[in-house]
Amino acid sequence: MAIEDNPETRRKYGEELRRRREAAGLTQEQLSEITIISRTHIAHMEAGRRRPSVDDARRLDKALGPDDFFERFLPTLDGKAVAEHFAEALEFEGVATVIREYAPKMVPGIVQTEAYAREVLSSGSSPKSDEERDKLLVTRLERARILGNFDSPVVWILLDEAVVRRHVGGPAVMCEQLRHILALGESRRIRVHVLPFSVGYHALLEGEVKLMWFEDMPPIAYVEGLKSGRVWETPSVVRECQLAYDHALGDALSHRESLALIRSAAEVYEHAARHDQHP
Repeated sequence: MAIEDNPETRRKYGEELRRRREAAGLTQEQLSEITIISRTHIAHMEAGRRRPSVDDARRLDKALGPDDFFERFLPTLDGKAVAEHFAEALEFEGVATVIREYAPKMVPGIVQTEAYAREVLSSGSSPKSDEERDKLLVTRLERARILGNFDSPVVWILLDEAVVRRHVGGPAVMCEQLRHILALGESRRIRVHVLPFSVGYHALLEGEVKLMWFEDMPPIAYVEGLKSGRVWETPSVVRECQLAYDHALGDALSHRESLALIRSAAEVYEHAARHDQHP
């Protein structure tokens, strides 16, 4: 698992990037063209504000090598036990002022209950030891702390109805999970919208997306698939993702209607859980 994040380590990593770039006689713009990494992203990395992806590090090594410094020392920047493809998005999530997320298959991590998260992390095609699962579980539950501040970030959760209907962990787990989302929605801490099955095809049906805005950085989009994920900073791509989100949101139920649907589903799960306890 990754070691504890250290801002000083990240700053030194950025300083080394700047030192090697200048030693090579390159401007940020020139390095951007060589590595196909945006100049803005390079500037943020040099300032210690952003963590390069594995692909970024490899491109930097190819341009500024030859000792593979950037890839070899990349693990020292990891701060949490998460899937590698989500590490960069996790950092953005922690500093975002606005988060809008679409979940097609399961409840988003920042609003998962412990029981639901444990079931998700215990299942799947890659078995994990109890220790590995528990480390991942701690990280996932810590993500919910960003909801402790009522004002920031502003969070919108767009759920496919499949998320509500899929039995993850059984009726009791699902009842608790849906009631947790209800509590967050009814307290106005998050805004919830459900895309009902009756909509049919919609603009986001093909995959999961998370949009994030920041105080002092351009917005980004994170798109995830099976065992893969990518942070997009290219303005045109981010705008396309935002537009797709807006289109899907237009097809969704209102916040109030969505809470009513979730409440009804939670009651069904509660009844099923009682039946399981007293057949």
